[in-house]
Amino acid sequence: MTTPEVSSNPPIPTPLSPERISTQAKGGGTRAVVQTVGARLLIQVINAATGILTARLLQPAGRGELAAMILWSLFLAQLTTFGIPSSLVYFLRSRPDRRGDLITSGLVMAGVLGVVTAIIGAVLMPEFISKYPHWVIRDAQWLLVITPICSLTFVGRAILESHGEFGASNLAQSLSPLTTLIALLFLVALHRVTVLGAGLCYIIAIFPVAALLAVRVFPYFDPAARISKSGCKLLLSYGVRSYWIDLLGTLSLQVDQVLVVSLLTAADMGLYVVMLSLSRMANVFQNAVTAVLFPKATGQSTERIRELTGRAARVSLTITACATFSIGVIGPGLLRIFYGKDYTSAAGCLRILLLEVTMSGLVFILAQAFMALDRPGTVSILQGIGLGFSVPLMLLLIPRFGITGAAYALLISTTARLCFICAGFPIYLKIRVPDLRPRMDDYTSLVRSLKRSTQKP
Repeated sequence: MTTPEVSSNPPIPTPLSPERISTQAKGGGTRAVVQTVGARLLIQVINAATGILTARLLQPAGRGELAAMILWSLFLAQLTTFGIPSSLVYFLRSRPDRRGDLITSGLVMAGVLGVVTAIIGAVLMPEFISKYPHWVIRDAQWLLVITPICSLTFVGRAILESHGEFGASNLAQSLSPLTTLIALLFLVALHRVTVLGAGLCYIIAIFPVAALLAVRVFPYFDPAARISKSGCKLLLSYGVRSYWIDLLGTLSLQVDQVLVVSLLTAADMGLYVVMLSLSRMANVFQNAVTAVLFPKATGQSTERIRELTGRAARVSLTITACATFSIGVIGPGLLRIFYGKDYTSAAGCLRILLLEVTMSGLVFILAQAFMALDRPGTVSILQGIGLGFSVPLMLLLIPRFGITGAAYALLISTTARLCFICAGFPIYLKIRVPDLRPRMDDYTSLVRSLKRSTQKP
């Protein structure tokens, strides 16, 4: 079933002129954020349902083995984007005349990178999860087959978002966890829930997403266009600089899981994954703002970008802080009711992760200003310095304090990244740090914008 947005799109979308880029950046941002927040909320609800099912049915040890199996395909695909999705967003907005060869070049490069990454990952997998049973290692290797598809979906979503199709991009994101939940419920009905079966439920969810993106991206694809050396060079010129932001973002979000799965038992990994997923539920609004802010800010003046970034940071920080405080208060009760008493011992780890996720979301929002002002390399260096704290801290704290040590290492690293990113505004962008103090007019303006967006057809 298609949505109204799908049916209303023209058969062959026209390239965005600079004038249209400016117009779209000034308007429609609130509606895009509302759509994205709605999609992220749906994703979080579905993820919570699948998390509860797997946590209760598999218990901590089984949940840890499941995480060890399904972690790698998406993680490795994110690790090897070379900034191509971000580069496509930037150049499809600023160089719409190159749309044909840029899209073709981006898709081909992403596919090749995905295949190479899957092969290397399969070879190294026994080293990644050496403490796990042989059958877990073997199944994790086979599940890497979807890595190239993951790489292509990143590019597909970037193409849609660069043309303002946040609704279609959000639908694609929502479809994956929904497919996983339906498949899990099918196994529950058959009384056939196993670690491998649950893993396959997560993996097969990429196929309907890929099909949807293929249909939605096709109108923007020029069959006559060929991969070009100039197109690849243009994408990589920006992509390699922004890649470090993608890489550091991926590492900051998942290096803890990689180290926990390597250093601790499957039961500890199961506990940590549940705490991590529960804490990330509070980051819905900040993630939505980050997804929309970069495409909307690109092409604007420096002061306008600072204004957009500041307002987005203030509103999202307030909303996220309220959400994390609420989850921190009722978290232990939620763990006991929904996940079971085996998980309540990790409530302290949950509270640390809630504080970290609030700060981490703010870091990513502030980083969009550097991206929009064509300074991705600068913020990559700043982020790298901050992230450099996390790996040695985790190697030091995880063996001593278990999953609580991993949470503290993340918090310290994120605090360092926030300090460095704030220092980068006056040093590299030559502008003041966006004001993060709450303003009443931000919220009244948000309410008015929400009312207008809901009234539009």
